[in-house]
Amino acid sequence: MPVTIQPRSTWAVYVKDEAERAKAAAPPEAGSPWEPYKGGVFIHYRGSFFSFDPDSEEDCKKDIAGVFEEDLDDGEKDIQYNFLICPHGVVYEGRGLERGEANGGDAPASGDVPKGHIWVDGYGAVGRNTAFYSICALLAEPDYPTDEMLRSYRDLIAYLRSEVPSDRRAGPNIFPHSKGYDTQCPGNLTMYAQQGSTIDPSVPWKGRGDIYVYAAQKWVNAAYAGVASGYVRCPETGYTGWSTVLSLTQGLQHELGISPTVQSYGPGTFTAVKNRNTLPGQEFNANIVRIYNSALWCKGYWTSTKLGIWNSDSEDALAQLYGDIGLSYTNLSQKYAMWPHVSKALLRMDQFRLVRGGDINIRAVQHRLNSRYVAGIGIPAMGLVPCDGIYSRDVQQGFMMAIQYEIGIALASINGYFGPGTQAGLKGKGSAALTGDLRYLFRAACYFNSPTILSNGAPLMYNPDDIGTDAETSTHLTWLRSFQAFSQIPVTATNDYTTWAQLLVSSGDTSRPATGCDCITEITPARAQALKAAGYRIVGRYLDEHLPPSDPYYLGKALKPGEPQVIYDAGLRLFPIFQYNGTQLGNFTYDKGYDQGAKAHAKAVEHGIGAGACIYFAVDYDAMDSEIDSNVLPYFKGVRDALAALGNRYDYGVYGSRNVCIRVSHEADARWSFVSGMSWGFSGNLGYPLPANWSLNQIREYEFQSGWGLDHNVWRDGGDPGVSSVS
Repeated sequence: MPVTIQPRSTWAVYVKDEAERAKAAAPPEAGSPWEPYKGGVFIHYRGSFFSFDPDSEEDCKKDIAGVFEEDLDDGEKDIQYNFLICPHGVVYEGRGLERGEANGGDAPASGDVPKGHIWVDGYGAVGRNTAFYSICALLAEPDYPTDEMLRSYRDLIAYLRSEVPSDRRAGPNIFPHSKGYDTQCPGNLTMYAQQGSTIDPSVPWKGRGDIYVYAAQKWVNAAYAGVASGYVRCPETGYTGWSTVLSLTQGLQHELGISPTVQSYGPGTFTAVKNRNTLPGQEFNANIVRIYNSALWCKGYWTSTKLGIWNSDSEDALAQLYGDIGLSYTNLSQKYAMWPHVSKALLRMDQFRLVRGGDINIRAVQHRLNSRYVAGIGIPAMGLVPCDGIYSRDVQQGFMMAIQYEIGIALASINGYFGPGTQAGLKGKGSAALTGDLRYLFRAACYFNSPTILSNGAPLMYNPDDIGTDAETSTHLTWLRSFQAFSQIPVTATNDYTTWAQLLVSSGDTSRPATGCDCITEITPARAQALKAAGYRIVGRYLDEHLPPSDPYYLGKALKPGEPQVIYDAGLRLFPIFQYNGTQLGNFTYDKGYDQGAKAHAKAVEHGIGAGACIYFAVDYDAMDSEIDSNVLPYFKGVRDALAALGNRYDYGVYGSRNVCIRVSHEADARWSFVSGMSWGFSGNLGYPLPANWSLNQIREYEFQSGWGLDHNVWRDGGDPGVSSVS
């Protein structure tokens, strides 16, 4: 963002002495040496006085004039800072692009670093004043920066790095004034005074950090770095994350006598907490109290501001957490029995409050999983599931464990996997008339798979009122029939095994018949006839391969000359696939999408594939939402633009998890989806319905003939017709 810098004259008018006022309004004097490209910026605040709370911008200008007067009284030739930023986000010129004198030129020597210098990678020891701009916030010790102030810091640093003459440009470093110098400056800005923070324009904007999370990070590093065996420092940023809670976990392990410590809350830590049998309110170890208060801050609860004291705020926060998990804090038996589970939940990134985009009905199911199956029944392998309203991998596993219990699997054998025992139970008890808890779980699974798509293309949500009743309501039956029809499984309106499987795992019932397949093997006349005899009607083949035959990983998977005609002669259809190393994030960029779109077009023309055919481009790994945003969507927009530049002869589709297919179809206009349903463990296949435009669902990989592997795909009626003749 561009930055507007108010000139010295805007605050100079408030300088009291006439001669000093004239000096304040004059351009700053040049100083040398001045090499900011070697260093960067130092971050400052005004000092440890009472809070600065300006009523207007006039107060801010008066304050800067006061800084100028103080600096002259201290023997300085000018205001020491290069720039000053007020709480409203207004940037003021101090010494501007000339050398300032605010960074501690008298900082003591340290090791190989002489007095007044600081070590900078690539340059060695450089002067604190000769190589760094100084940017001061009009902020006192008790004050917190505003969003406007932080954004102005970010914009000003971007300006100093790129828009000033090259000899005045700021290097990449962002340091607090206190680095290598005995001062509290810059107070509550310290967490931002580092590379990678929200004021660093080279990274995305993160917003304000949490001062209490920052305090927890500083404390845990100070307490255990170099003390606890195996300890890994967490970044001191004010933003919570796995690195912070895992460092806190290691601190807890150290206090419980576990050594070496590890970045995992495993069975050993769980058992040690259970054996200690002490809630934080009765804890005599102040460091353990600090750890739990810190963890509550990281979870977003208001707890004790003095980490070593467990007070009423701490007690209220823990009671809130129990309630958010779906547990009782007033039931003493449950309170103590569940503490090891709650301790583990505290030291993970699981959320127990409804998050943005979360669903209150999913959260109700999550509460029930915790209260009935963890606290009530005590399934040994089951931990607390998040209660954020999002259907995630952990919720899926807990949900599967609950189903396993209800269909009669022994407690010690419950593991959360859709294995043979679970499948047998669903074919038996699960397919009988349902009431009570198993019926509740079946209908919750229906809700998790909403919306389904009606025959007219309209979405249909499951009625949440149907989850908690045994009645065979019309809304339940309508949704169930629609789901079965949309998923292309038998429309029975019952809880048969195939329906259970389709609700629980993206592969569904892998034994069900299907008329589609794909493979990396050349389809010869004999193979084509074998596929036709096995009931297949369409086969997917790769248009090209990115590796040369000389490469040890070469598969020879590309469609061979004349092969399409062999497929058509057998009465089969073809759907073309394009994949160049689609298993790695780095393959997905706009430029690579454009290049591969053009290559796919050329190969399709070479093989006589007619206009209007859909080419499926593959995302063959579990892409997270952030990766879809940063890489996958730009890749498909590159594919789209390349095909458009070549006349839009071909449509394009997407192969990937349900989430990838949904997002690429909605946001990059993919015509059809080819779902990697057999990858049922992908996070992108958990909690997402089948895409509305699904055409093929890959549900099983098997050896069709000796040495010939085949993927078994459900080909949707009315989906992509594929290609049936050479053009």
